[in-house]
Amino acid sequence: MGDLEVDIYMSNLIHFFENNENDLITLIGQVQKQKFYDYLREECENNIKEGKEVSLTREQITDVILRLKIGKLEPSEPDLSRIIQKTKFGDIILN
Repeated sequence: MGDLEVDIYMSNLIHFFENNENDLITLIGQVQKQKFYDYLREECENNIKEGKEVSLTREQITDVILRLKIGKLEPSEPDLSRIIQKTKFGDIILN
């Protein structure tokens, strides 16, 4: 049942972007369309596996666009060098 829902949703998305080519170019720029659709399908399938609705949220679509433009997003460690100031009296933690 989930695959059918994903197929219908993806068909509607692809149909929308084919009819509104300028919106797709505005959204993803000069990135490959097929790769964009593949990532969207992957997110839809993940939603189904997690028991969520098949439709994508704005945040999920934004993540897909960022993944296309700058690669896989990895959580990074915060830069503590700006928070901790080293002085001759010792370390000062700024907050």
